[in-house]
Amino acid sequence: MGVKRSRDGPMAEEKPEQSSSPFVAMFEGFRTELDEHHDRRERIIKASRDITASSKKIIFTLQRVRAVGQAVPAFVNKKNAEYWETIEKQYKSIAADLQGLNAYRYSHNITGGNQEFMEALSFQHYLETQSLISLEEVQSRISTMSGDVGTVTFTPEDYILGVCDMTGELMRFSVTSMATNGKLPSGKHIESNKRLKQDSNQDETGDQMDIDDQVPAAAAYTQKPRTVLDDLRAIRLQLEMFEAPGGSRFATELETKKMPVMRECVDKVEKGLYGLTVRGNERPKGWMPDMGSGRGAEVESY
Repeated sequence: MGVKRSRDGPMAEEKPEQSSSPFVAMFEGFRTELDEHHDRRERIIKASRDITASSKKIIFTLQRVRAVGQAVPAFVNKKNAEYWETIEKQYKSIAADLQGLNAYRYSHNITGGNQEFMEALSFQHYLETQSLISLEEVQSRISTMSGDVGTVTFTPEDYILGVCDMTGELMRFSVTSMATNGKLPSGKHIESNKRLKQDSNQDETGDQMDIDDQVPAAAAYTQKPRTVLDDLRAIRLQLEMFEAPGGSRFATELETKKMPVMRECVDKVEKGLYGLTVRGNERPKGWMPDMGSGRGAEVESY
């Protein structure tokens, strides 16, 4: 029979003490660093999602605007104020996590929020000024939102991809305006003076050159305003001339995802305008389908 050994008795086996190794402290440091990395990454991803969600809500509210080249209505600013505050709060919460090398290490985790923020900001800027906001203006806005800890990096890649997404909002804005107002949205008429004179610092009787002498003395005229389609075509032209670095992740996303969708958005506005122009010329002013005759649906679907 075997001898039963008591745990506390003199015959109990004693476990050898764990020998201290110089590698233990090193691996504990690795564990701490990995834990901090995962926590930081999760904070940035969550903030990016919140920025994306708030930016989408801002865009939804801006789609209720029906004019270009003037300040957005007060109800839009009031509705979107809370969303802008949420975006600023999120940028401040991760500004310390995106400094130094971490700005590049986690750039792919924040780029989704940056692009959506760019889409919302550029869309509102276009509605107010009928112009495209610059990269420096966007970076300045994010720098202000980031607080005193440091600026959250906004890259030129984020800017370009955000502009591509913004064309989709301009397409929706244009199609909605044509459906409700029966015309393509455009800016205001511009008063200009085509009669230019070049003074060569001579006497009043000296040589002077008049450009376009056929224009009457009162050469002020009303210039045709730019439409949203004109601006969409200009954006498409500039983006198609842009050459992204070959083999980069940015080039792949731009060429395979963003550019085809951007071209499709411009095509939709063009086809919508063509259809509106052709149908408008075929039908007399004030024409309404006769729904009581039962043929209205056929005529309308022609």
